[in-house]
Amino acid sequence: MAFESLSDKLSAAFKKLRSKGKLSESDIKEAMREVKLALLEADVNYKVVKDFVKTVSERAVGVEVLESLTPAQQVIKIVNEELTALMGGENARIEFASKPPTVILMCGLQGSGKTTHAAKLAKYFKDKEGCRPLLIACDVYRPAAIEQLGQGDPVEIAKEGMKFAKDHGHDLVIVDTAGRLHIDEKLMDELKAIEAAVNPNEILLVIDAMTGQDAVTVADTFNKALPVTGIILTKLDSDTRGGAAISVKQVTGKPIKFSGTGEKLDDIEPFHPSRMASRILGMGDVLTLIEKAQETVDEKEAEKLAKKMKANAFDMNDLLDQMQQIKKMGSMRSIISMLPGVAGKVTDENIDEGDRQLQLIEAMIYSMTKKERENPSIINPSRKRRIAAGSGTRVEDVNRLLKQFDQMKQMMKKMGGMKGKKGFGRRMKFPPMNM
Repeated sequence: MAFESLSDKLSAAFKKLRSKGKLSESDIKEAMREVKLALLEADVNYKVVKDFVKTVSERAVGVEVLESLTPAQQVIKIVNEELTALMGGENARIEFASKPPTVILMCGLQGSGKTTHAAKLAKYFKDKEGCRPLLIACDVYRPAAIEQLGQGDPVEIAKEGMKFAKDHGHDLVIVDTAGRLHIDEKLMDELKAIEAAVNPNEILLVIDAMTGQDAVTVADTFNKALPVTGIILTKLDSDTRGGAAISVKQVTGKPIKFSGTGEKLDDIEPFHPSRMASRILGMGDVLTLIEKAQETVDEKEAEKLAKKMKANAFDMNDLLDQMQQIKKMGSMRSIISMLPGVAGKVTDENIDEGDRQLQLIEAMIYSMTKKERENPSIINPSRKRRIAAGSGTRVEDVNRLLKQFDQMKQMMKKMGGMKGKKGFGRRMKFPPMNM
């Protein structure tokens, strides 16, 4: 997970502060030294770190903190506020044109994820804003691209694409451009020509978070050559140190507008500095988690599920549906990163094992017949052997699944008489199914 190492180190630094009743200036100085080292190890720009630590230290040694009954919490609060400010303060939104179409020009180095995130943006705005997006492919340098596109001049492709968008009522145009392995004059000249041809409302620079300080350098160079309006930071779900996310706004003055959090088309999020700061400090990101749940849950299906639970009619099909809804919210890794207090407590091995267990449960349910899913009580020894063989598991695993499923139903039956059951299905917490 992004920032995992940084979160662990910051948590360790703040843990020392919590053990003290009152904080002296030397206590704060020692804590800030550890914060500084943690940020530098996370590949945050040196000047950014220096200024950040100075600002936090000046606020932390004030009377408000030193005379506080909970000084450690006050210091953490200050760090949280300054981290938030460092990354932009508030969520920076896409500026839509007063007269459609809104044009977004994507730029960046080769392999940064421009094409993937052009598609992600198109789907995001189609789903969230009801837009009719059009993608214009101006990268003619991919293998066989010229043959696929039928013409080779990216500026002409851009012009024709704009004409097509206006003629066919597309209110959002996303222009994908070519990248290079490095920044060169030819790349910049081509981007400037395309920019002049499409007159974009937004120029979004796509940078790879895994490249650390190189990403910030690339962003600064692009920003000096083009009127970049915002940044999309990709691969924030990877094992990246996260320095780019913390540094790029301060170095370039341009906000991060979106972050890529996985390989699927839905794996893109608006970048909220306050929420990211909370994640970095191990406080989780409950708001984003709630938003994902709200987007995933079908209200009618939730009410239907609540009624089934009340009637003790919950079956294996319902369990499978619930598991699939959780998967739609994102990877287990990304969900766990949003839970408060989890930083440093859940290892990659734990997450991988959790994913493996969910896959085994899914495989066992898929290996059941329709009647078995609807009424698991009919699953006798011979059926268990068939299910185990079909799912690549053991009979003991099938027994465990059936036992834990029965425990779920017993718990639901006890809770069936609870009042105020609206949305009950969404709030229900199942016991962990340890395989």
